[in-house]
Amino acid sequence: MATRTKEVKTAQPLSAEHISNLFMTYCLDNGKKPESVYQFAKLNGFAEKEFYSFYASLEAIERQVFLRFHQMAMGLMADGEALATMGFREKLLTYYYTFFEILTANRSYVVFALNGEKNRLDGLMKLKELRSEFKGFIALISEGYLESKNERVKKIQQDALNEGAWVQLMVTLKFWLDDQSPAFEKTDLFIEKSIRVTFDLFDVTPLESVIDLGKFLFKEKIR
Repeated sequence: MATRTKEVKTAQPLSAEHISNLFMTYCLDNGKKPESVYQFAKLNGFAEKEFYSFYASLEAIERQVFLRFHQMAMGLMADGEALATMGFREKLLTYYYTFFEILTANRSYVVFALNGEKNRLDGLMKLKELRSEFKGFIALISEGYLESKNERVKKIQQDALNEGAWVQLMVTLKFWLDDQSPAFEKTDLFIEKSIRVTFDLFDVTPLESVIDLGKFLFKEKIR
C-alpha cells in the first residue's frame, strides 16, 4: 500500500497513548515505520514540537507500545476482585492469559514490530522497557513465595526467579507468534503446561509435568 501523504487533523487531544495509536496505525497502513518525526507529525496534524512533549523519538514509541500492553494487563488484573486471594502461581497465570489476550487484539502490529526486523536484536530492544517492568512485577507478585531466611541467598533466588520468568515469557511469546491454531488455543495450552512445569520444578516434583510438556512440544514440532 502506498504511503499516505495527505495531512490530517487529530480528532482528539494529543496524548502519549493517542500518538502511540497513530504510530501503530501508520505502520499497519503503510507496511513500514514513518520516515521521520517531522513527517509523522505533519501527517497527523500536530507540530513536531508537540511530539517531543511525549516521546524523544519514534523508537521510543516502539518500546512504550509493549510496556503499555503490560500496564493494560496489570490494570485489568487489578480490577479483578479475586486477585487479593490468589497465590503467585494463580497471579502469574492470570497475567499470562490477560497479556496474551491484549497481544491478540493487537496481533498485526506485534507481528509487524517483532517479525519485521532482520536483526533479532532490534526486535528485542523494543522490549527493553517491558523487561524491566515485568521483572519488577514478578518480584511484587512473588513476595513471600521464597522462604530462605538468608537475605543474600534470597536475593540471588529472587533475581533468578525474575530472570527465569522473563525468559519464559519470551519463549511463550515466540510460541504465540508461530501459533496457527484457531483462537491461539495451543498457546493457551502452552501457557498452562509451561507454568505448571515451572512451579513443579520449584517444588522439586517435575517429572510428570516435564513429560507432559515434552509430549506437547514434540507433537507440535512433528506436525
